[in-house]
Order: sequence, then structure tokens, then C-alpha cells
Amino acid sequence: MSLMDRWTSGEREAPEPLEGNVVATVITGTLVWLVLLLVQLPFYDWFADHGHTWWLWTCAAGAALGCVGIWYVRARDKAIKQAQGD
Repeated sequence: MSLMDRWTSGEREAPEPLEGNVVATVITGTLVWLVLLLVQLPFYDWFADHGHTWWLWTCAAGAALGCVGIWYVRARDKAIKQAQGD
């Protein structure tokens, strides 16, 4: 029996998922990406000169995907609340 088999054989029961304020977590993460983007924008020329504009695009993608995530977790919370109310 390998070390990995011990964890994946089904002998151990999976722990319960942690539930927290998912909406606040996603909003916080999105704001972090947005702040990082805004802090780096004044230095765009430096990033372009050194071939590091991908840093800005990474922050922009993080902020944009975070907005999708905010929409998703709000819809998820609404669906969970509706299912519990029925």
C-alpha cells in the first residue's frame, strides 16, 4: 500500500466542507486584484519597456474574473436560501 492509497482508498471519511461568508471572500479577492491593477497603471511605460505588461493583464483578468465570481456566489447563495426556505 502506497502512501497515496492511504488517503484515497476510501477508508477515511471526507471532512465536511467549510462554509463561510463566500460573497465577502470573493469581493475581497476581487478588490485586491483591482487595487493591484490601479497601483501598477501609473508605471505602464516601465512595464512595457521591460516586457512585464503581463503583470497588468494578470491583475485585470483577476479583477474581471472576480466580478464573474461575485455574480456566481451571489446567485449560489440565493439558490441555497431558496432551497432551504421551501
